[in-house]
Amino acid sequence: MSFYIINIFLSAFLLFQIQPMIAKYILPWFGGTPMVWSTVQMYFQVLLTGGYAYAHWIIGRNRAAKRELLHVGLLILALAQIVVLGFLWVSPITPDISWRPGGNAFPIWEVFKLLTISVGPAYFLLSTNSPIMQAWFSRAYPQRSPYVLYALSNVGSLLALVTYPLIVEPNLVLAGQGWVWSVGFILFALLTSYGALRSLRANPQTDPQPDSRLETAPLPGRGVQVMWLALSACASIVMLATTSHITQEVAVIPFLWVLPLTIYLLTFIFAFSDERWYPRQAVFVGFYILTLLFALALVRGPRLGIPLQLVIYSLTLFFAAMACHGELYRTRPHPSHLTRFYLMVSIGGALGGIFVNLVAPAIFRGFWELPLGILLAWGLIMTIRISQGPAAARVFFRRYRVALGLGGALLLGLVAVSFAILSRGILFVERNFYGLVRVDRAMIDATGQPVYKMVHGITVHGVQYLDPALKRKPTAYFTEQSGVGLAILNHPRRGQGMNIGVVGMGIGVLAAYSKAGDEYRLYEINPAAIRLAEGEGGYFTFIQDSPAEIHVIAGDGRISLEQELQESGSNQFDILILDAFSSDSVPVHLISEEAFAIYLAHLKPDGLLAMNITNNYLDLRPVAWKLAERYGLRMVYIPDPGDGQSSYTSQWVLLARDPAMLDIPAIAERLDSTGDFNKNLPLWTDNYSNLFQILR
Repeated sequence: MSFYIINIFLSAFLLFQIQPMIAKYILPWFGGTPMVWSTVQMYFQVLLTGGYAYAHWIIGRNRAAKRELLHVGLLILALAQIVVLGFLWVSPITPDISWRPGGNAFPIWEVFKLLTISVGPAYFLLSTNSPIMQAWFSRAYPQRSPYVLYALSNVGSLLALVTYPLIVEPNLVLAGQGWVWSVGFILFALLTSYGALRSLRANPQTDPQPDSRLETAPLPGRGVQVMWLALSACASIVMLATTSHITQEVAVIPFLWVLPLTIYLLTFIFAFSDERWYPRQAVFVGFYILTLLFALALVRGPRLGIPLQLVIYSLTLFFAAMACHGELYRTRPHPSHLTRFYLMVSIGGALGGIFVNLVAPAIFRGFWELPLGILLAWGLIMTIRISQGPAAARVFFRRYRVALGLGGALLLGLVAVSFAILSRGILFVERNFYGLVRVDRAMIDATGQPVYKMVHGITVHGVQYLDPALKRKPTAYFTEQSGVGLAILNHPRRGQGMNIGVVGMGIGVLAAYSKAGDEYRLYEINPAAIRLAEGEGGYFTFIQDSPAEIHVIAGDGRISLEQELQESGSNQFDILILDAFSSDSVPVHLISEEAFAIYLAHLKPDGLLAMNITNNYLDLRPVAWKLAERYGLRMVYIPDPGDGQSSYTSQWVLLARDPAMLDIPAIAERLDSTGDFNKNLPLWTDNYSNLFQILR
């Protein structure tokens, strides 16, 4: 018994520990977008389905020794890959920099390719373990239910997710994490090989023999199997859609990537531990109440505040997933069919991931897959009630007809109102790998002036007046009173042909400062933002109106700067502006020791580095301070409250090799010299960073 417990717990822990680990490792190669996490989840869901299909085949209706020997052989091959890659890479699961994709690569395909090369075989074998071990357990202990081991598996998965940001990430660099995980996989492979050989000795037949229990345990009908698939797909859709919604429409915080998956796993643990953990009526009532609150949150949005929104969306996910997983457990088959059951569950999960990551962005203009998932969950609940027979259905609908009628009408009404509110004033909207970009027409309350705004998720990335007399006025986080405005306006080379680089172009507001003879190089990873900034739709004209020579470089700013350094040498910028942090999701690869080495190589000796560190949840000053200390730079911090209309609260740090560049009176009189932040933070590198250390 202890063998099965240890083996399943270890495999589940490794299975979910690798997800945040590898996602963090490849995140910098794709611009730090939250979509990387969703794509990683989708990949692992698809691979999990393959693992369950393999487990269903290897257990099968008949047992043959060669199949268990095949499993041992695959484990040996995976171990060999771990050993070989350990010699080629800094760790066996962290790809070499040569695997970094080019700027024009298709992101989803590149993510899949990297994951397949680095962790694909190992993850595949880990994913097979739970159903295989449960099948072996069922044969060894036929009088005991193996489904409790599935709950144990999810406990291991949950602990992996919780311990990664709290224990693993703060104490180990990425390469060290890779080696520790690889050692854990080696231990798992040895344990599983031992289990396979032990099972083979206990059942040494080489000719297929039918399992006599199947004669008294018929496979559930197709309708039940389709319901397994639909319930698991629905739970997956709601989980992934909740992740997308709260990380891009509520609060763009990387920690929230893990929250929905944690809730999702909790519902698996509760549902599969015992039917007593699934109080059916209480779950349905809770789901009913939360559905109405969910619809209210869609309508009210930011006016409810971020904490309350997160509570509503999280609880809605919990009750929706609990209803789906509870019904899955209620309709579970005899243990002799558990591999088929898990296969159908995994197929449903993969289909949900494919829908959210590939289908929904192509057919929806907003994040409408979440309300669709909620409605699908209710449709399945109604279907299950009806399938229990006419009498049960009549009792159910008679007892709850008023609540169902009022709730359904209110839900549809609120969703319709939400759609109308969210669509009002929107002139352009596009979803892509980097999120949801839209253009809104708004009115400045103080002046009555109309403006266009480009919004990415919940973050405004640029504002431009429609009035021709005000079109070139710097706005948003880039006004003349902001840190970057002061740096440009008071630079000694102002008016003498300045060379300025900008990482994170937005709509090109900073081009408003340009003069004839200047040269601007604008780096932007989001193709939708590039098209809008260059004039698509006629909304934004900062670049078109600029008298300077403007170069727009598509792709990740750091990667592009690194390639330029290798191919043509330093750009010799007077000012290099880092504006990739105005969203609350911080691309940490842009503020590492290695990234700063690239930036400084592109600066003139008397050049300035300006960083927009505006963030609602993270204090990036300690990170900038350690980098300044590492490279012998002087740093000043300049906050600006803005007016909340065309200019917003901003926080900038300016860094320079030459302290005199920051002693300019206009800058010196605006800097904040309080220094009330932690200056003992470890230096961030490509191999180490920890966002928990800089939470506000």
